[in-house]
Amino acid sequence: MPDGSKSKKAHRISLVARTVVAVIALLWVFRGQDWRQLGKILAELNVGYFALSLGVFAAGQVLIGLRWWLLLRAQSVVVSLGTVVRLHFLGLFYNNLMPSSIGGDLLRAWYVAKHTDKKLEAALSVVVDRVIGFLGMVLIALVCYWLFIRGQHSVVSSSDEGGLVASLGKYKWILFWLLMGLGAFLCALALHRSGRAILRKAWSYVCSHGKTVAARLKDAVVTYCRRPLTSLAALALTIFLQSMLIVTFWLLGRNLGIDAGAKYYFVFFPTTWVVGALPISIGGIGIHEGGIKLLFTRFTGAGVEEVVALALCQRFVWLLASLPGAVIHLVGAHLPKDFFIDYKEPMN
Repeated sequence: MPDGSKSKKAHRISLVARTVVAVIALLWVFRGQDWRQLGKILAELNVGYFALSLGVFAAGQVLIGLRWWLLLRAQSVVVSLGTVVRLHFLGLFYNNLMPSSIGGDLLRAWYVAKHTDKKLEAALSVVVDRVIGFLGMVLIALVCYWLFIRGQHSVVSSSDEGGLVASLGKYKWILFWLLMGLGAFLCALALHRSGRAILRKAWSYVCSHGKTVAARLKDAVVTYCRRPLTSLAALALTIFLQSMLIVTFWLLGRNLGIDAGAKYYFVFFPTTWVVGALPISIGGIGIHEGGIKLLFTRFTGAGVEEVVALALCQRFVWLLASLPGAVIHLVGAHLPKDFFIDYKEPMN
């Protein structure tokens, strides 16, 4: 089978697998749902709170584009701020609205490399940008958990011991079996002749290109370390934007009838964002919603319908804020000015 066909087949399998995960997660989220009550809660939602969340999130994406631009400048990659913001919205559109095997980060790395001769440095900036975003979420969740809700027991069952971390630890067997399944898959691949050929080809590719990439990556890390203020500014901007968004979701939750303090939002939302960013579902569909439902109903005693309404509002905010990326794609605003496709008239 040609390499291109194998790649397409792998992408299709990945898409199907992530779709299955999303469907299963959504079925769990909506299991036993009182649809009339959910509709009533959404109908009584104050549109102003929803618009505030949408506005803060959309404005935040522009500033995240600024964060990425700063990281590019640290590598001496000259791309205009407007171009970087447009590419960020394009990636957001593909992450949230396009059910494909092409992730938004991969698309950002691909197109930003079209705008500069420093292609690898530009692509690596996407990785650094993503790492800083993850680090901001993890720091918010860990610090707020440690300061405000560490040791708090579940309100659903008085028999629970040890607080949030111990309760989540009950799901460690899921992770264990996932790892076992991955190990079994790799073993089966190694035992099959075509599988061994794939592994050898992958190893050969890593050996031939790994040294070059590692050297360039080392240079990139050294560059960012030499400019700590840029990295710290990017991290501070990340924490500020994420905190502002969490506050708007807290206000939205209060309007929906969720009687829970902001401290829970500062732990639960970043946690679900980190887990939902893993490539196990399409755009984190079902994973974000399921995490919010599990954490809020279990540890705050909030009603299921109110929590599901909050999760749906978050999803709607993401979808609406991603729409500019579709316009950018349609008009070609993400492409360099000198970008063109060769076309030859067919011969009569």
